[in-house]
Amino acid sequence: MPTVELSKDNFEETVTGSDIVLIDFWAAWCGPCRMFGPVYEKAAERHPDIVFGKVDTEAQPELAETFRISSIPTLMAVRDRRVLYSQPGALPPHALEELIDRIRAADMDDVRRQAATRSTAGK
Repeated sequence: MPTVELSKDNFEETVTGSDIVLIDFWAAWCGPCRMFGPVYEKAAERHPDIVFGKVDTEAQPELAETFRISSIPTLMAVRDRRVLYSQPGALPPHALEELIDRIRAADMDDVRRQAATRSTAGK
């Protein structure tokens, strides 16, 4: 599946309408972003059941600001509308595959329990 350009107009619908979404925050002037692009594109071809989105931080500064993106590339992984991973840096192919495996294997019931525990602990 090809990557999807995400904007403020389609971001919410894409994230809420898909089980797993990977999001690459990038910019055309960024050398590491350009190096990571082909790795990301190949992973998108290998995993057609996952949405691979791209946010051009120059064209979509409000999305970058919403997610407090201060370094690019930043890769974010969302499963069941929960951010499970968000880190700056270009990943090599094997590390991206390992991340995808971890996102798929995540126990979402446990993730929700932990989130509920954190929210009630702060009250």
